[in-house]
Amino acid sequence: MTQFEDQASQELYEKNLITESQFQEIKEYRSLNIFSLNVELKLLLSISVLMFTSGIGILIYDNIDSIGHIALLSILFAVTCGCFYYCFKNSKGFQKDETTSESPFLEYLVLTANVLTCIFIGYLQFQYKVFGTDYGLATLVPTIVSFVCAYYFDNKSVLTIAVTGLAAYIGFSVTPQDIFNGNNDFYANESLSYSAIILGILLILWTVYSFKIKLKTHFALVYLTFALHIISVVSISNMLREEITWLLFSLILAGSSFYFYKVSHELKAISLYVFMVLYAYIGINVFLFILFKIFQHVVFDEIWVLFFMSSPIYFIGSIVLFIMLIKKFNKEIAK
Repeated sequence: MTQFEDQASQELYEKNLITESQFQEIKEYRSLNIFSLNVELKLLLSISVLMFTSGIGILIYDNIDSIGHIALLSILFAVTCGCFYYCFKNSKGFQKDETTSESPFLEYLVLTANVLTCIFIGYLQFQYKVFGTDYGLATLVPTIVSFVCAYYFDNKSVLTIAVTGLAAYIGFSVTPQDIFNGNNDFYANESLSYSAIILGILLILWTVYSFKIKLKTHFALVYLTFALHIISVVSISNMLREEITWLLFSLILAGSSFYFYKVSHELKAISLYVFMVLYAYIGINVFLFILFKIFQHVVFDEIWVLFFMSSPIYFIGSIVLFIMLIKKFNKEIAK
C-alpha cells in the first residue's frame, strides 16, 4: 500500500499538480507511519451499544418474575431519560445541513437512547397493552420517535431504525432472515406487495423533496438504499407469480433499475450501483426463465441444446461484464 501511495504522489508531482514543497511534506508525513484508530473505535462503540441494549433485554427476560414489571419499566425509563437528557444537553440542536458533534460518544448515546425507547414501548405494549390490540400503532410510535431523533441529532443509524420501523408498520420485514424464511407472504397477501412498492416510491420522492428544500441531503443514501432493496425484492418475488402481474412487476423492476442507474452516478454511490446491477441481473434471468416456461410445450430441441451448451459461457460472461461495469463506474465517478 505504501508503494502505491508513494507512486501516486510521484505522479502528481511529475504532472505539476503539487509543488515540490508539498511533495516533500507528503513524504515526511508518511514517514511518520501514523495510522488512524477512528474506524476501530467506532466499531467498538457500536459493539458496546449492541451489548448494552442486548444486556437490558436479557436482564428483563431473566428477572421478569423476581423484579416485577413496574420496577423493570421504571429502571428502563430512567436510563432512557438519562441518555436523552445528556444528548439534548450536549447536542447543537436541529440544523438543516449536516452537523458534526464535538463529543465522539454522542452519536452512539443517541442510538442507545433510541433503542431503549423501542424496547420500553415494546415491553409496555406486550405486558400492559397500552395501545390495545393495535400493534401497528405500537410500531408506529417508536418509528416516529426515531425519525425525530434522526433529524434532530443528525444520526444515520437512528434513521435506519426509523425506516425499518416504517417498513414493519406496513407489514414488510426487511431483515434477510425474514425474507428467506418467507415471512413476507406476497402470494397470500398481494396488497403487501403494492404497499411495499408505494413505500419505496415515497422514500424516493422524499429524497427528491429533501434535495429541493436542502434538508439533510446526506440522508439520501440511506433512503435510496432502502428504496432500492424494497422495490427490487418485491418486484423479483412477484415476477415468479403465475398471474399476468409478473409483467407489471417486470416493468417496475426495469424502471427502478434505470432510475437507480442514473442516481448512483449523480451521487457517485457505488453501493447503489452494485446492488442495482445485481438486482437487474437477477430480474433478467427470472424474466428469461418465465419466457422459457411459457414456451416449454413448444418443441425447440436445437434451441434447448444450444442453451445448455452456452450456459457456462453465459455465466462466465456475466461475471466478466459485472467486473467491467464496476471498473467503468469507478472511472466515471473519478472524473
